[in-house]
Amino acid sequence: MKYQFEVAGGDFSHAGFVSIEIKKIMKRLHLPADFIRKMSIANYEAEVNIIAHAYDGIVDVEITQDKITTTFTDRGPGIASIQDAMQEGFSTASDKVREMGFGAGMGLPNMKRNCDSMDIHTKQNEGTIVTLTYMVPVA
Repeated sequence: MKYQFEVAGGDFSHAGFVSIEIKKIMKRLHLPADFIRKMSIANYEAEVNIIAHAYDGIVDVEITQDKITTTFTDRGPGIASIQDAMQEGFSTASDKVREMGFGAGMGLPNMKRNCDSMDIHTKQNEGTIVTLTYMVPVA
C-alpha cells in the first residue's frame, strides 16, 4: 500500500495532520499501540520540521508485510550540518517558530530514537529527504 500527503511550509495550524492520518492507517491495520505511538512521534517530528524549515514538502508512506517506510521530502534550505542537528537541543528554528513552542532541537534525535532506521539526504538551498523505516512487529 502506498499513500502520499502534502505539507505546507509555515502552516502551523495544520501541524500534525499528516502524522494523525498515518496513525489512523496504522490503527486500521491493527498494529500494536506502542508501535503506533513510536511511529507517531517520529512522523510528527519530521512533519513539523518541514513546516518549520521548508517551503513545502511531500510525505510518502509505503507499507509492506514486514516494514513501513515514511519518506519526508522537502523544498527548503537543507541542513547545514547533520552532525550538529542530531545533537539534542541544537536548533536553527527562527524566534517566531520558538515563540509558538516549536524548535526545541529534539526533532532528529526523536526521529532516530523512535524508528528502526533513519536516512537523511540534504542539499544546501534545495532541500532534505528523511526516510524513516519501521519493522512491523510479528504478532
